[in-house]
Amino acid sequence: MSTQRPDPEDDRPDGPAWWRRHVPRRPPVAVLDPGADEVAGRPVAPTGYVPTHLLVSTLVDAQGVVEAVQETAKGLGWEAARDPAYREVVLDEPDEDTAARRRRLPWATGRPGAVRLVLRGSAGAPAPDAWRLLQALRARLAGDPRLRAVGLDHVLTVGAGISANPFHSTNPFHSTNPFHSTNPFHSTNPFHSTNPYAAGGGACATYGAAGSGGLQPVAVVAAPPARHAKVTGRRPVVALLDTGCGDHPWLGHVNTLPVPGPPIGHTTAHDDPERHPDQHGPLDGALDRVAGHGTFIAGLVHQAAPDADVLAWRVVGSDGALLESELVAALTAVADLVLHHAAGRPDGLPVDVLNLSMGYYHETPYDALFDVTLYELLASMGRCGTVVVCSAGNDATDRPMFPAAFAPWDPARTAPGDVDPLPGRDPDAVPITTVGALNPDGTDALFTNDGPWVRARARGAAVVSTMPAFAGGAEPLARTTHRGRPRATVDPDGFGGGFAVWSGTSFAAPVVAGQVAHRLLGELREGAAPPREQARERALRALHLEPPPGG
Repeated sequence: MSTQRPDPEDDRPDGPAWWRRHVPRRPPVAVLDPGADEVAGRPVAPTGYVPTHLLVSTLVDAQGVVEAVQETAKGLGWEAARDPAYREVVLDEPDEDTAARRRRLPWATGRPGAVRLVLRGSAGAPAPDAWRLLQALRARLAGDPRLRAVGLDHVLTVGAGISANPFHSTNPFHSTNPFHSTNPFHSTNPFHSTNPYAAGGGACATYGAAGSGGLQPVAVVAAPPARHAKVTGRRPVVALLDTGCGDHPWLGHVNTLPVPGPPIGHTTAHDDPERHPDQHGPLDGALDRVAGHGTFIAGLVHQAAPDADVLAWRVVGSDGALLESELVAALTAVADLVLHHAAGRPDGLPVDVLNLSMGYYHETPYDALFDVTLYELLASMGRCGTVVVCSAGNDATDRPMFPAAFAPWDPARTAPGDVDPLPGRDPDAVPITTVGALNPDGTDALFTNDGPWVRARARGAAVVSTMPAFAGGAEPLARTTHRGRPRATVDPDGFGGGFAVWSGTSFAAPVVAGQVAHRLLGELREGAAPPREQARERALRALHLEPPPGG
């Protein structure tokens, strides 16, 4: 029996390869049920979260809140301890930024970051549930402003394939379950947030079909985008937090910039979805749903801005999911690079545009206790002139998805009774740009989310971009040979040509990210960063926005 030794990042026990695949490093995930999980009459919407995790933001006195959580957990028969697998992350921001935030948010006395607590049960006690613990803590500390910095560890997804449900590949009831239609993840699944193919069912599902925007190989005969050997000034830097980037002739410039500091995201080779496309159900012959997602996004940026440098950090596995705590850690590391560069430190790196093609739905976004740590991390980069671009989501809904809904809300498009969940945005930060998807003819794609936070739209349905040379198990419909030459119909999952057609707001966002980077070409200078006010004004011009009065 063959065994596979763990990578340094992997703390799972040794065992056969199949065992290691089905003993995930990520903990089990739960879904809030609006009918069963209301507490004290407070309605909730569906969302995915880790029941054994609770996040405490370092925007407040984290140690004091941790102690309150531990006391509350003890009363429920549980233990809450700092997670040894998660190093506390805190943004290394200037004191003046912390002071400015305190004026906007008087309760936020610290710097952005997070402490992750892990919950453990004791004999005879019910299984730990972070949602129940959070509600008990709120009841105990009612009125304490520090509660705004305690929240669930939500599950974010990127979109591809028929479903972005992380339960799909390991669900023991999938193949023979006669109760498929009553699966609680089916009708209210919060993991469809960036999946264009299951979005809303009906006509939206056509985007998953070959010829209608679904993933399929395509031949490209156009010349590669012209990347010049020399440019005026510094090349724009576009950062992608996604599934990484695979090998492709067009993308030899990706990840060639030296990045100071420790690695960001995942670096193990055996579970890289841009190189190993069939990690879930490895005997079924089907490619994983997000395999190639990051390469496709990198190719779209390259088409729009061939002279930009691209950094593709892998934070998402081939299941298409990541935890909010994982995203906080990655964003903190990226923001540290940006802030250090703005301060003229040698351990910094400019990031001119950051693309986030991912999201989650919050259970109570209008709750006064809504945690804003993710926003504050993005705003810290925006104060230095980084343009943050987010995908709107693909559920054909106007339900706010985050971080997309952190973008400024248009009052003219805000429905009566709808409430902006984030009224305290930083006026000194470049506003977040959220992008919806257009069809090839310029109409809104039927699957795209929409709302007053969607400020831009770009082609995102049936777009063409780069793909690793994957080959799935599907075969051409017909195949033969004639005089020694093979003849066949198109192989539906043979991507040896290096290009594909795909659909989703995941792909509209990098089009805009690339366009912004292209407008910055010639505006950037080598060496020390300009004053932050100049960097913000430059970013606003690239977004075609006017600088704020006096800015």
